[in-house]
Amino acid sequence: MSMHLQRDLEKLKKDILTMGAMVEDAVRKSISSLHERRADLAREIIQGDTRIDRFEVDIEEQCLKILALHQPVAEDLRFIAAVIKMNNDLERMADLAVNIAERASVLASEPPVRIPDGLRAMTAAAMAMVRDSLDAFVNRDAARAREICTRDDQVDQYNRDIIAELQRMMEADPSTIRRHTHLFSAVRHLERIADHATNIAEDVVYLVEGEIIRHKTEMVA
Repeated sequence: MSMHLQRDLEKLKKDILTMGAMVEDAVRKSISSLHERRADLAREIIQGDTRIDRFEVDIEEQCLKILALHQPVAEDLRFIAAVIKMNNDLERMADLAVNIAERASVLASEPPVRIPDGLRAMTAAAMAMVRDSLDAFVNRDAARAREICTRDDQVDQYNRDIIAELQRMMEADPSTIRRHTHLFSAVRHLERIADHATNIAEDVVYLVEGEIIRHKTEMVA
């Protein structure tokens, strides 16, 4: 590997991790704005999305530049391909955080409704998947990445349980239907964030092992 290629790959790695940290922060704050009924925090997430969008474009441009200038092969090429896909997943997570913040902003202006207790556990599980998928990328840990993929089932179960509880609340008190529908949407957005974390974990397996495991029913080695 040439010195220039190594330098460019190191910068790319640093930048994708910086974006990952920004996205983690946006997701965490969006859920906090929902629980705490903080419209100001929700606005912060919505306004901050422009910065993440710019970062996403910059990383994509870096990837294309490296491909054009250095024509990398083997593991270096897989690294760039993985970063391109991770970059897209992180940007989508940020968009979903904005969607949650928008729901939180509306709910903050309405009379309070009870948030299902399971949402905190679902949030913890989804955020752990995001954080651990990025750690697996840093450490090129395919075994850990495969394990992360299996956790999506738990988040899906949390999602089903919470949606069922929200439906019962709406049936018990139809006057809450509009407000609980906003909560319903926020929960679905959080579930999608976990899906994108799974995508990143799958990309780590591809980076390390050269195997595409997407759409396979068996994720554990």
